[in-house]
Amino acid sequence: MFLNYAKAIIKGGKKYPKITGIVSFRKVKNGTLVTAKINNLPQSSNNCTGRFFGFHIHEGSSCSGLPNDEFSNSKSHLNTTNCPHPFHIGDLPPLIENNGYAYMSVLINKFKIKDILGIVIIIHDMPDDFTSQPSGNSGTKIACGEIKI
Repeated sequence: MFLNYAKAIIKGGKKYPKITGIVSFRKVKNGTLVTAKINNLPQSSNNCTGRFFGFHIHEGSSCSGLPNDEFSNSKSHLNTTNCPHPFHIGDLPPLIENNGYAYMSVLINKFKIKDILGIVIIIHDMPDDFTSQPSGNSGTKIACGEIKI
């Protein structure tokens, strides 16, 4: 099956139910273009800065979970190549909040759309530190979306 496009509809969890958005995945010449448009992210209380949010593709197939981790079924970062963090297939650049909104677009050659269908993408409440193993110490999962055609 030849796939050119997929998307995930992002929904916030119980703590941030107003978070919404869409993440699209489009096949392009040199890889996959990932574009995120996210609304109603928690805003920084500091007027000089926005907030950074960890942003990763996880290996789980569901945005469900347990009371203490409502997205626990998202499992860990997608890492089929067994690389250290931040070189997992699912590691993406952080989202940068601007008045509650984030827009990000990046070209990735680590995966094809068929590799990520049926799994989830997660927004975390802290920035990824790009160092800590196994997942960058990016905090609690605050929003999730299932990647579908």
